[in-house]
Amino acid sequence: MKPADQFEIAQITDATLEKYNRPGPRYTSYPTAPVWKDDFGPDDLESFYARAETAASPLSLYMHIPFCESLCLFCACNVSIQKDKKVAIPYLDALKREIEHVSQRVSKNRPVIQFHWGGGTPTYLTPAQMEDLFGHARQRFSFTPDAEIGIEIDPRVTNRAHLETLRRLGFNRLSMGIQDFQPKVQETIHRVQPYELTRDLIIAARDLGFESLNVDLIYGLPYQTAASFKDTIDKTLTLAPDRVAMFSYAHVPWLKKQQGSFAEHLPEGMEKFRIFRAGLERFLGAGYLYIGMDHFARPGDELAVAQTNRTLHRNFQGYTTKAGADLYGMGVSAISSIGAAYAQNRREVPAYQEAIGTRGIATMRGYRLSADDLLRRAVIGRLLCHTVIPKHEIQREFSINFDEYFAPELQRLEQARDEGLVILDSKEIRVTSLGRIFIRNVAMAFDRYLHEQQMDHRPLFSKTL
Repeated sequence: MKPADQFEIAQITDATLEKYNRPGPRYTSYPTAPVWKDDFGPDDLESFYARAETAASPLSLYMHIPFCESLCLFCACNVSIQKDKKVAIPYLDALKREIEHVSQRVSKNRPVIQFHWGGGTPTYLTPAQMEDLFGHARQRFSFTPDAEIGIEIDPRVTNRAHLETLRRLGFNRLSMGIQDFQPKVQETIHRVQPYELTRDLIIAARDLGFESLNVDLIYGLPYQTAASFKDTIDKTLTLAPDRVAMFSYAHVPWLKKQQGSFAEHLPEGMEKFRIFRAGLERFLGAGYLYIGMDHFARPGDELAVAQTNRTLHRNFQGYTTKAGADLYGMGVSAISSIGAAYAQNRREVPAYQEAIGTRGIATMRGYRLSADDLLRRAVIGRLLCHTVIPKHEIQREFSINFDEYFAPELQRLEQARDEGLVILDSKEIRVTSLGRIFIRNVAMAFDRYLHEQQMDHRPLFSKTL
């Protein structure tokens, strides 16, 4: 998005926001998780393990460390709040057993090109525990010399010994949460993290040679204003991160009850949009590229290069450069995406550990993608990653006539076209700069399950902005 496009964004009205700012998926998968089936179990997942060996795609490994010392009230992740760190010992034993089980079903000829630890707070573990877990995985899988090895860290519980251990093991990317630097916001969401603490950790990480640093911000938190968020971003810019994820706060109190404690103090509607626009304009003005939805990157960063080369991909970690890899998720609640299937592990630590002890894997649900699902996943993926759907690519890959197959979807997009969100022509569908703000809504036009989900009396998604 170019600075000149900011005039168009400024013209968004209350009516436009009311129309498009409605519940919708983030599309880290298609079909989305509410569509997945409980009758998909360990045997089903292992059948896809076997099929994947024939395709021999490279590997992306994800490991979930669910523990945190305290609860951030905004959080909607799968976490376990535990002051007593002894709980990590049986969990790590189970996770290593799962690693062993999965690795026995994966050829060492398939290279690991991406390895990511998320949470929770992975640095809840001691440096010795991290080294033991990493070594267990490294012995059982074949890592490429240039593998992307990343971890999410919480500056409040991460020390230099953690960073030194991670760097020595081969981790080359760090992602750390900031969310907001304003004291009142931090106190309300129970995440007090002074600027100086974050700054000093980033300086230490750069001294140790980490190649890429990402920071997470959230807009729409209680007591935020456009002015206060500008101050947070100005402080963030002094840290010079390589990437920034600026997420919309997902208010889902029906799933996470603790969020209800500050509901009356949330910015909404045009006020929340002004906060988003303040962030967008600040990062664009500082020379970052708007990758899409919630991500920004420096022009030379791998995300920016991948978008230019049209090799950008979207999965459960957000935007990634590692398209074409099968994702093997391990740990409580972890998700796998292997060939034409998704699978998710059990969400509760005791149930996960019991299942691993019994079977070696802990699949609780999953999904087998149909031919139509694969087609729509490709369409939505191109849209979210590259803001354009070249019809000839889809026609060649799936042997369809695009305009005939998606005639109802194209008709639904006519209103978005008339309102300046998309350009529809005979060769492609292209999202405008204004449409990029509401790109989730554009993607929703191709979601065949969404209408049925919207009829459900239970809320399933947060709002799109």
